[in-house]
Amino acid sequence: MIEKLREKLGEKIKEINISNKKRIYITIDSKDLKDVIKTIFYEMGARYQIVTGIENFNNFELLYHFSFDKEDGIIVSVKTFIEKERPEIESLIDIIPGISYIEREIWELLGINFIGHTNLKHFLLREDWQEGLYPLRKGVKKDGRT
Repeated sequence: MIEKLREKLGEKIKEINISNKKRIYITIDSKDLKDVIKTIFYEMGARYQIVTGIENFNNFELLYHFSFDKEDGIIVSVKTFIEKERPEIESLIDIIPGISYIEREIWELLGINFIGHTNLKHFLLREDWQEGLYPLRKGVKKDGRT
């Protein structure tokens, strides 16, 4: 699988980490996200699973998880980082329509803007939730205050 990823993605892969024989993490630049996801999803036939959003101390990390069911269930997670000062990245709903809900969830809970998403509105939180307050960011208390 690693050879196939290197062949298809080439220099877009900044780093590869192998967790075990069925778990591969590749790190890419956020500007390459759409091209990489198109390749993995359409050309390589991977099944989209979910996106994970994480706030690190210096940035946000997004992991796009895909399963290669025909390759003995190998999971490839595409990892990219975005700036805390400007937390935004292109939406992938034009490639994977089912990604809409998790992008909405990450937007409202972490405050990452998905550029081009056509329906960024509250999904889990109340409609009257305080704007600019993101419950999964560091420093936010359980009651939603900072």
